[in-house]
Amino acid sequence: MSEVQTRYSRLAEITKLINMKLELKNVLEYVVSAISEEIVQCDSVGIYLPQGDGTFRGYAGKPEVINGITLDKMIINPEVDLLAREVLSTKQAIYIPETSADKRPDPAAVHTFSIKSLLCVPIYYEDEIYGLAFLFDYGIPMNLSRDEIQTVEAYVNMAAVAIRNANDLSRKENLIAEKQLLLDINRDLPHCETMQDVLNTCFYYVGKVLNNTNVAAHVLDPIVEKNIKPNSLSKDSDWNEDDWMKKHGEINYDSSKDELIQEVVRTKKPVYIRDVFADPRPNHEVCRQFGIKGMYMMPLVAMGEVLGAIPVPHLDENEEEFSESDRQLAQSIVDATALALANLLFFEKKELIIQERTSELTQKNAELEHVVKQLKRLSRENELILNAAGEGIFGLDLDGHFTFCNPAAVFMLGYREKEELIGLPFSKIYARSLGEGENEPFSIPRSPQNTTDEHFFKKDGTKFPVEFVASSIVEGESTVGYVVTFKDSTVRKQMEEKIRYHAYYDSLTNLPNRVLFKDRLNQALTYERLHNEQLAVMFLDLDRFKTINDTMGHSYGDLLLKKVAERLVACLPPECTVSRQGGDEFTIILPSVKNEAEVRRISESILESFNSPFDLDGNEVFVKTSIGVALYPKNGCDSEELIKNADTAMYKAKELSGGNCQFYEQGMDVRTLDSVRLENDLYKALENQEFLLFYQPQVDARTNRIFGVEALIRWNHPVRGMISPLEFITIAEETGLIVPIGEWVIRTACSQLREWHNLGCSLKMSINIAAQQFKQKNLICIVHSALAESGVPAELLELELTENAIIQNTDLTLKMMGQLKKLGVKIAIDDFGTGYSSLGYLKNFPIDTLKIDQTFVRDVTVDPNNAAITDTIITLAQNLKLDVIAEGVETEEQLNFLLSKECYYMQGYHFSRPLAAEDLKSHYFSEQ
Repeated sequence: MSEVQTRYSRLAEITKLINMKLELKNVLEYVVSAISEEIVQCDSVGIYLPQGDGTFRGYAGKPEVINGITLDKMIINPEVDLLAREVLSTKQAIYIPETSADKRPDPAAVHTFSIKSLLCVPIYYEDEIYGLAFLFDYGIPMNLSRDEIQTVEAYVNMAAVAIRNANDLSRKENLIAEKQLLLDINRDLPHCETMQDVLNTCFYYVGKVLNNTNVAAHVLDPIVEKNIKPNSLSKDSDWNEDDWMKKHGEINYDSSKDELIQEVVRTKKPVYIRDVFADPRPNHEVCRQFGIKGMYMMPLVAMGEVLGAIPVPHLDENEEEFSESDRQLAQSIVDATALALANLLFFEKKELIIQERTSELTQKNAELEHVVKQLKRLSRENELILNAAGEGIFGLDLDGHFTFCNPAAVFMLGYREKEELIGLPFSKIYARSLGEGENEPFSIPRSPQNTTDEHFFKKDGTKFPVEFVASSIVEGESTVGYVVTFKDSTVRKQMEEKIRYHAYYDSLTNLPNRVLFKDRLNQALTYERLHNEQLAVMFLDLDRFKTINDTMGHSYGDLLLKKVAERLVACLPPECTVSRQGGDEFTIILPSVKNEAEVRRISESILESFNSPFDLDGNEVFVKTSIGVALYPKNGCDSEELIKNADTAMYKAKELSGGNCQFYEQGMDVRTLDSVRLENDLYKALENQEFLLFYQPQVDARTNRIFGVEALIRWNHPVRGMISPLEFITIAEETGLIVPIGEWVIRTACSQLREWHNLGCSLKMSINIAAQQFKQKNLICIVHSALAESGVPAELLELELTENAIIQNTDLTLKMMGQLKKLGVKIAIDDFGTGYSSLGYLKNFPIDTLKIDQTFVRDVTVDPNNAAITDTIITLAQNLKLDVIAEGVETEEQLNFLLSKECYYMQGYHFSRPLAAEDLKSHYFSEQ
């Protein structure tokens, strides 16, 4: 037989093997054998299949061991093997007759196996790569002809078909298996009678999919409906469930503080973390206690409500990662579990509520059964028992007529004496709807629990809600009557109604709350869409509300919110909805508006209504409001977008000094987004060491010598460059970051002061302390620690406080200042004269220095009032034996005025701008 015939015979045999659907390895081994028999000068033939990490691993080849290395240990990495990379890129076979003259093959492989010539062929089909085939020698070049290379390509193409078919078959089998698994669990879950049965079923299938038996469940408490607690553990887990629950109790596990589970609950999406200690979200203490290395957390979500979470941990760092398809399948199993769990939790909750409500009545009924048996002749003792019962009790004969009743029943039914009830039909107090002329025989109403929630009628015809239990009076084997125990449920009904009210209305202002507002807005949007009309959403925020809360107290703040609500309702058309969103924010729906001009007129009417003061228990307060407006459909088509855009416009109004109305325009939210980004960057700035200190000299104008500096913070943003404190200090105060930033300033300034002190320059260092920072209980410890670590004399450190910061809590201020003075630190009042305090604190507080604000100094030579104020502050400081420093000195005229008033200590651009530490050193220390 010729070589061509032999080749076709082999190809036909490979085609036959492929069609027989043999194991892929068997087919590829035949392909390898065919190539090695065809290309006799080839010493090694190998087929390498792709791995998940981009490399290719040996799968079938001849020989299977080369230089002691088995084929499955041989890895082709295209990042290193440039020949493999080029073959994959071009999808063309490349033959290298002399490897020493070509740098593309992996040099390590060439050296290890003494390869002289090499052929690399891509295994692909319809542009999809399935692997690589390598042919090489052990030192004697193969000298392959073009025909031989084409022969190899023909065999490799058959290998590609085989791999493609095997992959397709594997995918189909996996898909069928996944569908069957979902069918199985959906078949099993409906047969589960308890929550534990449902979870055990879930544990089995999730463990089967992920090949991990350590599956657990954290489930919502059915009564509290807030706490997600550890609930159950797979019986096949490495842990014992009792020990697992006990360990959670010992470490006081609280899911509300677990960032990972809270993220899963909030986003309703699963989270997979391969290394829990490289991620801040997992509770690291829990992970250490249980030996957890990785975690896949899946939410239990049914009908949009989160019922809990299913965690599956990795306990070994070398465990294989869960594939994305397996994670998706596991989440599908958890979703199916959630639906079954939701039904059981719903019924469990209902049963608990029913048990709770009926337990007392059932207990009473059990006690009364004994009494009823003795009712043939009522004794005085029996009457006392009946009369003492707080619930209403009465008896009925078989025809439904009253036979006895206790005083509570007489009173609740509106009668004076029990004799008025005896003999009356039960239908007198309990009526059921019957057809005209229908005469239904009497039967005592019952529910499956023998309790009902119905209405009874009083003597005057008014009805009231009751809960009652009816029991049969049995003598021997016969029923001789009924006894009914009931209680008035009016109060409970009123409480339920109150709860419903507070679910939709703000308890302070009685306005619709956020939930009801959104519902009404959605209804209004539906109406406007159907009628092709417009509506407007207004977002209002009170200006300076925080100031009123801080100065007058929260009770006055609440009273102001009530007054604002009343005024808004009064000045708006009745078809509008006014809502309180929370805090000092209000929203308004203006339905069916004609145009923007109409909305503007209404907004002007609102702003005008705020021109009058609000009377807060005899205190008149003027408050303005900033209004943002979003129009439908111009600025949004759904409630979320309209509210967001109105909110954005409101912030724009506040930026423009407040007390005005702004309509939403495209691009307004860019500034808001910029502020959010700046805030996010601020959280990282301290950690990334982006802050630095500049120092402005404080000079004795008589000698023109520096005696101190004021430390001023700057932010060197990696993208924006140097950012002024005016842009970020407010954000730092709002977020609370001012506290750690302030601590950094203290420690950095003291460290710098130490360097200068070592050079023989004893300068005073002034540091600004924010109001929030001054309220921190650990401020004294921070200052003490900074002084101790730097070794700086305490008298060289001066802390600058504003008037508003020190008068908010006089007792605390005195205590804090006293402790600072004990350390030896000096205290200065910054921006003196700009606050709202009285001068009385100057004699009570241990102050060393007053700093005249630059707003007074700036116009001191042209404004007589500023000159008088500045003169007064200087005189006041001198009389109180306090140092006085003038800030913002920029001109010779200002300098001369201050010298004429015997104010010698100054700082400002006239002397120097704030300087970096090195610049200050070179400019001043060399002179001194």
